[in-house]
Amino acid sequence: MTDAALLRLRGVVKNFGDFTALHGINLDIQEGEFFTIVGPSGSGKSTLIRLLVGMDDISAGKIMLRDQRIDQMPANFRPTCMVFQSLALFPHMTVGQNIEFPLKLRKELPVERRERALELLDLLRLPQSFYDKRISQCSGGEKQRVALARALAFDPEILFFDEPLSALDYRLRKALEKELKDLHARTGKTFVYITHSLEEAMVMSDRIAIMKDGKIEQIAAADEIYSAPVSRFVAEFMGEVNLFEVTSLDGTSLQSNSLTIAKGITQSTFSVGDKGLLMVRPEDVQFAEGNDSFDYMLKGKIHAEFALGSRIQYEVEADGKILTVETLREGRIQDPEGMQVTLGFNAAKTHLIGDT
Repeated sequence: MTDAALLRLRGVVKNFGDFTALHGINLDIQEGEFFTIVGPSGSGKSTLIRLLVGMDDISAGKIMLRDQRIDQMPANFRPTCMVFQSLALFPHMTVGQNIEFPLKLRKELPVERRERALELLDLLRLPQSFYDKRISQCSGGEKQRVALARALAFDPEILFFDEPLSALDYRLRKALEKELKDLHARTGKTFVYITHSLEEAMVMSDRIAIMKDGKIEQIAAADEIYSAPVSRFVAEFMGEVNLFEVTSLDGTSLQSNSLTIAKGITQSTFSVGDKGLLMVRPEDVQFAEGNDSFDYMLKGKIHAEFALGSRIQYEVEADGKILTVETLREGRIQDPEGMQVTLGFNAAKTHLIGDT
């Protein structure tokens, strides 16, 4: 991935009558990166990708591809291609005819079209014998690969994906996530991916944009968004989380009505008297035993236990709310429900959010 921004959005607004779906979006997508846009239903992610591919017009702002403004360019003239959730394959055509379709529109010679289609079958790891296979005879995973091959036949600068894996079963979806990431590495193309699945985003992406109410809340690598979210919304959207209200005493230390805080812990970046949230993920909370010492501690009672394959998740009632603790399966507690416990975690595993 280079440092050059391939796609730039500046102040992009989309109105539908009196409703504003997108509020002044500013975004740089780097050439060659796998960029994923995630958000709940109604956050504006599908509206945004429709503007990027030219299916809808922007209300204000501009979209630049390299140094060329494309927001006023018809979709069929843009060097981009979209892979839809529905795939939009032609059922009456063979696999080869589907892949060759964009090349036929460009009036390329039949022999050249066939040669390119066979190359793309190899790239997508489909047998060349699939060239004459009917689309109706293909499995769900095979259809996904054919749709990708057809998109690559356009030789686009950017491939856009609108939740292409959401209709597939879990096992096939996981396999195709890895294949998409591998395909991205092998082609060097820029992928812009829309999904509601955090798991998909975290497995495949170089960077993730989290959207809420028509705005981008945070853009960063998956690990950074998970460990250092900028708001309560992002923290909770990125998975199970424990949040404690805190106040800055003197600009360097914190006070909490919920937690016992060890002396000398100085991690506040707030001004004196500012309120915020102290975040800790469930896997970073431990059950304290004996003389165990942690920077932050509180007492509670185990409310419920859930087996999650290699991990065990516990809900602990403490200070009038339910907290979540995750341990490896080897650390499973026998007969845990109702057990009185002490929880502990250290400052290095926490993150401060200036948002209550």
